[in-house]
Amino acid sequence: MAANSLTERNDERDVQAREETRSNERYIRPAVNIIEDDEGLVLTADIPGASKDALDVNVEKGILTISAPTKHSVPGTSAYREFELASYYRQFTIPESLDHEKARAEYANGILTLRVPKAEIAKPKRIAVQVG
Repeated sequence: MAANSLTERNDERDVQAREETRSNERYIRPAVNIIEDDEGLVLTADIPGASKDALDVNVEKGILTISAPTKHSVPGTSAYREFELASYYRQFTIPESLDHEKARAEYANGILTLRVPKAEIAKPKRIAVQVG
């Protein structure tokens, strides 16, 4: 599969390298859909259990980072456990042709929706043809 014009698969670029030796905390890679349209990128990420206030979405040096710590407090003593809550962490390389300053993020019902428009210079422009 060829690289998309705006994104590349994280499997091919090991962007999400976290130094496991420096942190005992485990991270969950949230499921993400990225859609490219004429206006830019729309990213939706499944981040259940995270609070809006703790959610951190930022772009630095062409790397989009989504992180959200989750609360691990469960009342009572655990008698049996099949899953654990863990903090969310995911990174993507995004091109400079996107206008990071105009990015908008919304979080509702455990779903993060991030819209990053294309910069005006990157949008296709129709050129009028003159007769004569």
